[in-house]
Amino acid sequence: MQKDEILTLDIEKLSNLGTGIARADGLVVFVENAVPCDKVRAKIVKVNKNFATAEIVDILEPSEHRVKPFCPMQKVCGACQMQMIDYDYQLELKRQMVEDAIRKIGGLDIEIPLTIPGPEIKNYRMKVQYPVSQTKVSKRLLAGYYKNKTHEIVNIKYCPVHPEICDRIIDFIRNNAAEFNVSGYDEKTHTGDLRHIVLRVSKYSGKILLALVINSEKIQTNIRAFAEKVFDNFDEISGVCLNFNPKKTNVILGQKTECVKGCDYIEEKLLDKVFKIGADTFFQINPSSAENIFAYVRDYVKKNFQSPLILDAYAGISAFGICLSDAAEKVVTIEENPESCRKAEESFVINKINNVEIHSGDAAEFFKTEKRKFDVSIVDPPRKGCTKESLDEVLRLTKGKIIYVSCNPATLARDLKYLCEKGCSVISIQPFDMFCHTFHVENVAIIQV
Repeated sequence: MQKDEILTLDIEKLSNLGTGIARADGLVVFVENAVPCDKVRAKIVKVNKNFATAEIVDILEPSEHRVKPFCPMQKVCGACQMQMIDYDYQLELKRQMVEDAIRKIGGLDIEIPLTIPGPEIKNYRMKVQYPVSQTKVSKRLLAGYYKNKTHEIVNIKYCPVHPEICDRIIDFIRNNAAEFNVSGYDEKTHTGDLRHIVLRVSKYSGKILLALVINSEKIQTNIRAFAEKVFDNFDEISGVCLNFNPKKTNVILGQKTECVKGCDYIEEKLLDKVFKIGADTFFQINPSSAENIFAYVRDYVKKNFQSPLILDAYAGISAFGICLSDAAEKVVTIEENPESCRKAEESFVINKINNVEIHSGDAAEFFKTEKRKFDVSIVDPPRKGCTKESLDEVLRLTKGKIIYVSCNPATLARDLKYLCEKGCSVISIQPFDMFCHTFHVENVAIIQV
């Protein structure tokens, strides 16, 4: 097998990154934009020792599950890797991805049920983060997602997975920045003003919080004036913030955010609870699917415990703690982001909750000093999962069940394997489709200590 060689390939399945898997000359071949049961002619673009990657030249026999993507930018954008697959089959493929990870990485033989679908599969994404750059000659602003496996920005004018108002706001920013001498960011030279546009949309109220991430440590007069101009042109925008990120980094948000007009939050509502969400606080991008997950966890706790003491680790704005407050004697939450803790405390007041105890700091450090035993411990870590030390401490603190919420089947499988080696047993794993049309899948695992 050689680079640029054209092969006829039968696509067997999808990888955990959403690429098709075929086999040729004893190698696994990963094929972009392929669907299981496709027969394709594909061009080899790279050959490694154990695998190759290829791009489709022609689809000779399309899979019965192949559909026309509803977004014209699907192939070049790279954000919705599975949009050319019918939605019901997407749910089955995600179930298979979870099952493969649990068996191959976790070594566990657990039946995985069908992925619970997203209530909406279009206009569902309530958080938009677009990197910004500009053309070299015309200095025209570009904003959109990165082209797959590159840092080349695809200038997106229309995206059907987020609310249409987001397209209009971003287009207004693109078209009016030059009037205020606001330039796009060049990551190679670390020059330019505007690095990212971040929009948080409330499904509950329709209001939008806009954050402009700037390559500066302080507010420039022209950027403030531009931010106020954007605010004045959209009734839907409740506030405009400037986030300061002058570092050479791929991290989107810097440590400091300042609201320049309006208010610094939006409100979202899940399970009859209202949440305050800031520009730099974590909240699920798909509130409807998030509500499914919170309801699933709450219902499990209500059916299996009576007035339990609950630990909510990696709590963010204490979303689980707030949603479970009615089912618990007390919820103890731990979160390292101070702004998330502040927004959580404000949400406690809104919802008249007085049985959630919040701690601001590192979860691992909190675990070391905590003496109470919890009936239920909820862990919702980032994609990298938990450290062994953190899992040991959660085990020490839990006398009933651990509920592990994960957005990464691989690290979930790794951590479940470790917990089982420590004597735990996995009762169930339920996938949820939080990120429709992508290869990402959210999971809730129930673990008996």
